Amino acid sequence: MNSPNYRARQNVLRKVASVDAQKVETELKRYVESGAERLAVKEAQREMSCVPNFAFAKYIDHTLLKPDATRGEIIQLCNEAKEYQFASVCVNPTYVKLGASLLKTTNVKVCTVIGFPLGATLGKVKAFETHAACDDGATEIDMVINIGELKSKNYDLVEADISGVVEAAKLSCALVKVILETCLLTDEEKVIASVLAKNAGADFVKTSTGFSKAGATVEDVALMRKAVGEAMGVKASGGVRDYASAKKMVEFGATRIGASASVKILSEATCKTAPATPSDGKY
Repeated sequence: MNSPNYRARQNVLRKVASVDAQKVETELKRYVESGAERLAVKEAQREMSCVPNFAFAKYIDHTLLKPDATRGEIIQLCNEAKEYQFASVCVNPTYVKLGASLLKTTNVKVCTVIGFPLGATLGKVKAFETHAACDDGATEIDMVINIGELKSKNYDLVEADISGVVEAAKLSCALVKVILETCLLTDEEKVIASVLAKNAGADFVKTSTGFSKAGATVEDVALMRKAVGEAMGVKASGGVRDYASAKKMVEFGATRIGASASVKILSEATCKTAPATPSDGKY
């Protein structure tokens, strides 16, 4: 228990949680060993009420990130976002300016992705990307963490990587969502990454890019919600293709859903029991 690795881990945990390291260790074990489903019971469920489908639209980032997306498809995406009043469109950086132009007279936000989809870009490059995207009109930034460095326990670098994007985004008052790529992480790593994102000043933690081996699960959403508390948003993204799945993610703590099947989800939400609209605030 006194090995260099153990002492390093204790020091990192002390930093990222800002409390006694032994307490953090105990809490971390409780998160992981309890299992996300039990963590979610009572704490992550949301009260449900029957609402029009447009209320549920405010949970959704209408997303098109495939590499062969055309301008015509982005125009269609933005028109759908205007019609259905989605929270945002999420597009690759090359289409931010187009999206901002099409949506400038609406309440739909323009979201883009940074360091996507691998997260292995240099931190200064991610910060530059963020500046450029905000200059083009992005108001929400979804960045991918440096997954390899997280797994290497280089937590200072991971937090600095996130902080650089947060600082760049805040100059333009843009929100930052931090993509963990949960399918590649242990439960312990998911908790540590969530706390690092919180300490770095991000607004959301997000499950997945949608480009790796798996997407969002309710267990991961519940675990991330438990890790960050109620002050941050949690975005479930990757594999959410129907209303039942989207609704379940919200019940377990998600405040935003990333989906390309948004119109289908919303059509299924019509005249059904749906979560109340997300509360006012930064997310």
